[in-house]
Amino acid sequence: MENERRRAPLIRECPSCHTKNRVPPEHLAETGQCGKCKAPLPPVAEPIEADSELFDSVTGSASVPVLVDFWAAWCGPCRMAAPEVERTARNMAGRAVVLKVDTDRHPAIAQRFNVTGIPNFAVIKGGRPVFQQSGYVPHTQMEEWLRNAGA
Repeated sequence: MENERRRAPLIRECPSCHTKNRVPPEHLAETGQCGKCKAPLPPVAEPIEADSELFDSVTGSASVPVLVDFWAAWCGPCRMAAPEVERTARNMAGRAVVLKVDTDRHPAIAQRFNVTGIPNFAVIKGGRPVFQQSGYVPHTQMEEWLRNAGA
């Protein structure tokens, strides 16, 4: 049961037939195939809102680096960074996965990473943090972090 929790699949909709497909976290950066119509299911190209279960599942199983954006809705710099985070997810699709963690809704995850200021960004590879920085940065910097981590 513990292993199942770590590997909880993400539900992705097929762009062709709109069937909902379960995608294991280790395959989020890969092109898959719809279970119904067999159309290509592209790699995740948008930030994924993560709760603790999904966070642990993705960061523990992803075969690519994971960028984590710790943020909150009331945070002005976080709102400024959101389009940069989205652009990073699009630009790095297939080479990295981007998670967003709302620190108000999931403070325990933020505490695990000693987040004291937001926005705060962490890069995780192989289940372990390899880089962390707080403050607004452009997508080019986020992408550089991911490339340095092996994306």
